[in-house]
Amino acid sequence: MALRLVFMGTPDFSVPTLRALAGAGHAIAAVYTQPPRPAGRRGLETVPSPVEREARRLGLEVRCPASLKGADEQAAFAALGADAAVVVAYGLLLPRPVLEAPRFGALNGHGSLLPRWRGAAPIQRAIEAGDATTGMMVMGMEAGLDTGPVALTREIPIGPADTARELHDRLSEASAELMVEAMAGLEVGTLRFETQEAIAARTGRTVAYAAKIDKGEAAVDWSRPAAEIARRINAFSPFPGAWTTLRGERLKLLRAVAETGTGEPGTTLDDALAVAAGGGSVRILEVQKAGGKPAGASDFLRGTAVPAGTRLGA
Repeated sequence: MALRLVFMGTPDFSVPTLRALAGAGHAIAAVYTQPPRPAGRRGLETVPSPVEREARRLGLEVRCPASLKGADEQAAFAALGADAAVVVAYGLLLPRPVLEAPRFGALNGHGSLLPRWRGAAPIQRAIEAGDATTGMMVMGMEAGLDTGPVALTREIPIGPADTARELHDRLSEASAELMVEAMAGLEVGTLRFETQEAIAARTGRTVAYAAKIDKGEAAVDWSRPAAEIARRINAFSPFPGAWTTLRGERLKLLRAVAETGTGEPGTTLDDALAVAAGGGSVRILEVQKAGGKPAGASDFLRGTAVPAGTRLGA
C-alpha cells in the first residue's frame, strides 16, 4: 500500500530522495520548496530550486511559500491529507501545526550521527572536526532543532582527503535509500524510533552544534597546525572555499592532506605545493585561481611555477 506524502526540500542534496520516493510508488501530494531566487549579475531573473525543477519534471504539484507560519498556509498543508511529510534540507521552519498535520508526522533526513552535529552545516563541521565517520539518519521531527528520535542510520567513513562535496553526494544517496526503507516500515507498522538520549548513552556521542559556515572562516591561517588547516580546506570545498594568496592574488584551496615537514608557516617546502604550517605541513592537492576552474595541483603547476620558498598568504 503506497503512502500519501508531502515532500519538503530545496537543494540538489534533496533531489535523490524525492526521485526515489516517487519511483517507489508513493503518491506525492505536493512538493514544498523555497521560492525561486534572484540570479545573474543584476538579479533580474529568478531560478527555481533543484527540487522544484525535479518535481516539475515528475509532474508533481509545487508550492513555494516564503513562510509556513500563517494560518492559511497551515490549513492548505493540512488539507493535503498526507500520511507523512518527508523533509530533506528544506530550509524553512516547520511550525507545530505543520509537524502534526500528517497522520504519521514529519520525518527528516539529517546528514550526521545525531546527537552529534545538530544544525545547519553537519557535513562541513564533521570534516573540520576530524570525525572518522558521519552518517545519514531518518528522524522524527519535533519543535526543537534536530532533537527528534531516530529510526534509521547509515554510517559513512570520512577519508583524510574527502571534501564536503564528496561527502554531500554520498549522504544524499544514502538519504534516498534510507527514506524509501523508512516509508516501507511506516506502511506495515514496523518502523521503530530511539531517543537521542538513548543513542548518546549507548554510543557516547555528545551534542554538538554545526553552526552555519561564515565566509570569514575561509581565510587560511598558516600558523595553525597542519591537520587543522587540511581539514578546514576539505570541509569548505567547494563552498565557501578556503583561500590564501599567491603573489597578491587570491587562490582557493579545494583539497589537502596533512604531512610532516617544518618551516616558516605559509612557506612552500618543495616545488609541488607542500606548505609549512604551525606544526607539520599541508600538501595542497587541488586549487582554483580567481575566475578559473578547479585544477589538480600538478595541472596548476604546469602553468604557474611555485618553487620552494614561495610565501603564501599575507
